Amino acid sequence: MADAKVAGPGMAISKATVSSESDAITDCVNETLPENGIRSGTVRRRILVLNERDPAHPKAGGAETHVFELFSRLAARGHHIVQYSAGFAGAKERSIDGGIHLERRGGLPAYYTSVLPRVSRARADKEFDLVVECLNKVPFYSPLYAGVPVLALCHHLFGEVAFQQVAFPIAAGVFVAERGLPWAYRKSLFLAISESSRDDLISRGLAENNILVSHPGIDRPIDADGRVREPDLDGERAMRITYLGRLERYKRVDILLQAATALIENFPELKICIIGRGPERENLEALAGKLGLLERTEFAGFVSNAERDALLADSRACVFPSGKEGWGLAVIEANALGTPVVARNAQGLRDSVRHQETGFLVPSEDPADYARALARLLEDNDSVRAMRREALAWSERFDWERATDDLEALIERSLAEAAQ
Repeated sequence: MADAKVAGPGMAISKATVSSESDAITDCVNETLPENGIRSGTVRRRILVLNERDPAHPKAGGAETHVFELFSRLAARGHHIVQYSAGFAGAKERSIDGGIHLERRGGLPAYYTSVLPRVSRARADKEFDLVVECLNKVPFYSPLYAGVPVLALCHHLFGEVAFQQVAFPIAAGVFVAERGLPWAYRKSLFLAISESSRDDLISRGLAENNILVSHPGIDRPIDADGRVREPDLDGERAMRITYLGRLERYKRVDILLQAATALIENFPELKICIIGRGPERENLEALAGKLGLLERTEFAGFVSNAERDALLADSRACVFPSGKEGWGLAVIEANALGTPVVARNAQGLRDSVRHQETGFLVPSEDPADYARALARLLEDNDSVRAMRREALAWSERFDWERATDDLEALIERSLAEAAQ
């Protein structure tokens, strides 16, 4: 896989396959930002972003955070960004968030049936220079009708995991829709957020040299006063293990609860904190009650960033049992507070967790495997403190500005190659 370009933190994008015309354009894009935040040499691009959810959506997750962080920065650099997403109760049809012009249309059926006419209207009006399609739900197949270059931003594809998440007819539809990607997107460039997502695309028949890996950044942790939080790496922490993320069936938070039952004998003060919201909460609360864990389990729901950071900073481990992720944004957020992670050795998570350095990768769904890994992090010893330091150091490699640089350069490459 030597031809796949990986732009990790601290690395510049390779432009070996880009024409000299693209190099000249990108040189402008790479100029230093003046005080007003807009690059003097930037070619202002008009970009349409297709993503089912925007950051205000009640079901928004890591993918929506990633999209917002990147495109709000592109807007600050002078680009015109329009995001077309599904509506939800109480949402305005049009609003601006972080410089992104948000357009919303109906619920999911109305939204998905409206994408083609919205993009077709934009094509007729020559409204945009480029479409960015976010591949994390159902593919839009926009290269077939956009009339402008399409850059695919791939968080993850569902594949067979769809059958764990939604009803069979819907899962089957998603599975079949993903099979057409190599044909419909054969001329598109891809930005994948992890090596696993890149490898998944290649395995489906996408061209390796059309894929760039660029890891997401993170926001530095803050305290209640908005100041950057410096984690205590040596102090004694609460006897707590934490989960951070959406409460969805495929996230397998039930494994965390089952693993906790095996830990109580040796760690009788153990507490469990589950941060996040989603449709599985009721089932998880019922399971906690059945396992006798309800009194020691806190379902924190949605919390502010400062509250989240305070909980993570005082946890001994964060747990991610999901069978598939695009990357693991919450993994790095936990690491930024010196909190090691126990996660499934699964797509995306194996890229964001450095096994035996920033945490442990578990080979199976067996709660006993998770319990054994967690027991090592619940101890208060030099080995754990060393892992906290490694976790913090790893997190410091991820930066939103650098991730935005990667995206901006790939946009210019897309436009340059389409002009040839």
